[in-house]
Amino acid sequence: MLSSAERPAQAPAVFRALGDQTRLDLLARLAEGEPLSITELTAKAGVTRQAITKHLHVLEEAGLVRGARRGREQRWELDRRQLESARRSLDRIADQWQKALGRLRDFVEGDKV
Repeated sequence: MLSSAERPAQAPAVFRALGDQTRLDLLARLAEGEPLSITELTAKAGVTRQAITKHLHVLEEAGLVRGARRGREQRWELDRRQLESARRSLDRIADQWQKALGRLRDFVEGDKV
């Protein structure tokens, strides 16, 4: 189990935010490069501007994106820091599982001798 020092403070919000396909799609679009407006993000999303706005605010609260006003429009960009933190948490969990499976394999194979 991860200690509180190993767990990112935002982890619950990050994983909750990542649990929605529309938000994952938005993150994938933003990961392609330049900051995008809500109009640009809505164009390929198949949902309303209002829905995209709500999803962006969930992602922003989780620290995954940030918006900046440029002229009359808000442009959104990916903030990779929380994603990297979440990835490190998942890597630690995967490592723990691999070690546990290795111990189980050693135990099972040891009984066959």
